[in-house]
Amino acid sequence: MTNTTWGRAAFAAGPLCMGAYGLVRLIDDDHGPGPDWSIGHLALLAGVLLFVPVFVGLRGAAARGSGPAGRWFAGTGAVLGLLGVAAVTGQAVIDLVVGYCSADRATMDELFDRIQGGPGIGPAFYTVGPLLFHVGLVLLTAQAAVVRAVAAWRPVAVVAATALTAVSLDLLPLGALLFLLALAPLGEPSGRGAAAPVRRTELSVRRTGDEGGPAPVLVLAQQPSAQSHQRAGQQS
Repeated sequence: MTNTTWGRAAFAAGPLCMGAYGLVRLIDDDHGPGPDWSIGHLALLAGVLLFVPVFVGLRGAAARGSGPAGRWFAGTGAVLGLLGVAAVTGQAVIDLVVGYCSADRATMDELFDRIQGGPGIGPAFYTVGPLLFHVGLVLLTAQAAVVRAVAAWRPVAVVAATALTAVSLDLLPLGALLFLLALAPLGEPSGRGAAAPVRRTELSVRRTGDEGGPAPVLVLAQQPSAQSHQRAGQQS
């Protein structure tokens, strides 16, 4: 779905980094300033930034072969997802700065109250904004499944992962595992995550001899799939 090595790797690395954040969060009982807080949020920051090429790749897959409406829908999903990436990135940066500037959890809570009390900060980076990440991901994987660019179970896994993280952040490692199962194969050049191509079969009539000859012979002509055309072009 992407042409660069790092872009393909992002389909696996993004969920893995988010899973690492979830695991570190479970280990950190105090959720206060310290190495666990910093390492966890750095993993979150890396993970969400790695979803940039994921959204770009999913947009291309969802829009491939679609008309103007399909391309518009895919573009909208990508924009929403990237806005979510920006929101979660901002949240991770704020959390890192607050952790660095605080001596204990009480100080962190005070700083968070002051920061999130600013105009639009809470909705942009902690409530509405991060939701756009999941909305965009669900829309793109669902559209890609509709056009048979990915298998139908993959958007179901993405929805399940989103639901788990919405229930509790303690379930984030499990949600990240579902993201990994749904997205990682899509970054492979072999296209293992794609749905099987649909082949059309046409019925044609072929005559042998002249008009007074034998009856027409029915011939089943199987039309090559788009992947066959692509492979033939690469060989030539």
